[in-house]
Amino acid sequence: MKQEFEGDKAGIEATSRERPTLKTIAFMTGLGITTVSRALKDAPDIGAETKQRVRMVARQLGYQPNRAGVRLRTGKTNVIALVLSVDEEVMGLTSNLVFGISEVLNSTSYHLVVTPHSNSRDPMVPIRYILDTGSADGVIISRMEPNDPRVRLLTERHMPFATHGRTDMGIVHPFHDFDNERFGREAVERLAAKGCQRIAILMPPPQLTFWSHTRAGYLAGLKSTGCEEVAIPAVNIDSRLAAIRDAVEQVMQGPDAPDGFISCSGNSTIAVMAGIEAAGKAIGKDVELVSKQNSGILNWIRPEIITMNEDIRTAGRELAKAVIGQIDGAGPLTLQSISEPSWTTMA
Repeated sequence: MKQEFEGDKAGIEATSRERPTLKTIAFMTGLGITTVSRALKDAPDIGAETKQRVRMVARQLGYQPNRAGVRLRTGKTNVIALVLSVDEEVMGLTSNLVFGISEVLNSTSYHLVVTPHSNSRDPMVPIRYILDTGSADGVIISRMEPNDPRVRLLTERHMPFATHGRTDMGIVHPFHDFDNERFGREAVERLAAKGCQRIAILMPPPQLTFWSHTRAGYLAGLKSTGCEEVAIPAVNIDSRLAAIRDAVEQVMQGPDAPDGFISCSGNSTIAVMAGIEAAGKAIGKDVELVSKQNSGILNWIRPEIITMNEDIRTAGRELAKAVIGQIDGAGPLTLQSISEPSWTTMA
């Protein structure tokens, strides 16, 4: 009896030192390897109690499927690639997007791999790499252009994908977007309600789709309120912060300085504030400021700023559900969503 116990103990110690496998989980649960495998895949014919027991043991052992083996057996990588610009790590954008995606993937067999790239380089490079190496089952991309070559290539190669933002190229595809047109319109309306008459806006880069959406809303707001546009030349939310500050200072020192200002990025708002104050003006007194943000930081720094929150974590969740839905064969029209502005102020 003692000899048998010591043998079992040695077996357990040996398995704990090695990488845990399905066989390890089967040994620990007393179930068959096939049952364990199907329980981890959430097979409908396996009971909930059995699935819970198998998953608990798998977590305790630190079990991870052998991706090479899975790929050989199924042709799948169980990887979702998030192609993300290194310039997007601004005010928590990247971390919130990753958190949202991970919240959905945690309950699936998929793993997230972030593929960074720079806006200064060809955005097709990471897409071609993923397609040529077959290193992912699905792709999530951001910073969309109206006629985006990445969307065309992914569609032609039949790679499931979802986009953070929309296109305007006649290809129906999964996406999650924010209603930037409504933001632009409501931002002007809120400034007009504060008594502003001359309103400037720091726009997104003109090559991105949400530039046209934001611009359309801004112009609609000016028309409905009778307010006047004040142009900010040569800068956008992707410009260097010093360049934004200098451009805003120059506009604020002009004879037709705006009494209302809209910023489409929480990060660039820091430079907008610096420019306003460099011109000797006070926010909330000489000029009202509206800003988009994806965290509550601006409200704590300057409670007089009117802020609108874009929930990036929700965007991540919706994008993950969309790309998995396309992998599973759902139609792209059913995998499109748009979130609405949520206004907050501590003033």
